[in-house]
Amino acid sequence: MIGEYWEIFRKGYEGYAGYLWSEITQPGIRNYFYWLIVVSLFFLALEWLAPWRKNQAKFRRDFWLDAFYMFFNFFLFSLIIYNAASDVVVNFFNDIIRNLTGFNLQANNPMRHWPMWAILLTGFLVRDFVQWWVHRLLHRSPRLWQYHKVHHSVKEMGFAAHLRYHWMETIVYRSIEYIPLALLGIGLYDFFIIHIFTLAVGHYNHSNISVSGYTTAGILGALAGVPLAFGYFDLPNLSGTLAMHPILVIVVISMVTSIMLGPFMKYIFNSPEMHIWHHAHDLGEEDKYGINFGLTLSIWDWLFGTGKIPYSGRDIRLGFPGDEDFPHDFMHQATYGFKRKLRE
Repeated sequence: MIGEYWEIFRKGYEGYAGYLWSEITQPGIRNYFYWLIVVSLFFLALEWLAPWRKNQAKFRRDFWLDAFYMFFNFFLFSLIIYNAASDVVVNFFNDIIRNLTGFNLQANNPMRHWPMWAILLTGFLVRDFVQWWVHRLLHRSPRLWQYHKVHHSVKEMGFAAHLRYHWMETIVYRSIEYIPLALLGIGLYDFFIIHIFTLAVGHYNHSNISVSGYTTAGILGALAGVPLAFGYFDLPNLSGTLAMHPILVIVVISMVTSIMLGPFMKYIFNSPEMHIWHHAHDLGEEDKYGINFGLTLSIWDWLFGTGKIPYSGRDIRLGFPGDEDFPHDFMHQATYGFKRKLRE
């Protein structure tokens, strides 16, 4: 039985390795490598054109270290492991459920017949909710906090800080979040779309910019308008239905979304103004385990009482007590936490 699971994992890994190489050599709309570059350059341009902290250097402290982390953590690790591990998870848990109950979850998963938009929305909400709880665990567990310190060692905030984290965090996050996603039947392409969206929001809430809720709602509407206007997600082609050009449809949806969601946007999605407080060096005793744990959605923090924006945090000190002794290079950060004394 173990041999069968290993063979599934090996084939998944090998298959995606080939796909990964084709992504690099053959640019396309479904290539994560180029999405990562384009999204990163977009936020880099925004930080240069309209910085929130105007005295911060264009290439801030540790920018190049964080740029390396971007590719190490999310490009070379996460998607490969998801593709290989998700098949193992599905088969393993499906075998357990079938042996105990006689029910074949894979063959009878109702999501197999859902439209694309419903699969993506469900996968996104489940993943973000699981990640929120895992993020709280990283702060509450003394052992896991040692690894999470890598992310909190950022002293100047910028979009690339989004993906600076210890490789052990990837193992913790993915091993927990992959189980419900795989059981729901979220495939690699579904995960890819969710991944790109959360990548953009994660870059945004770590970036050195500050924009209104109306603007972010408009951008979100434009992103949602692209598949709607061109008839993806198993929905009617709105440009044909409304006799409008697809670009005009996208603009209209963007404007409507901006008007409707603008006032509430920062209570729904994470933002630089909110996430900066998650990285605050000095928090009160009542917040010693952290605040604002949301990765993409902020709604979980407001629902569970961990959301807090005391005042504009533009110039607050970042880091954690004792971070003056924290290593500054990748190799020492990558091995940090294994021999350190646990936090009281």
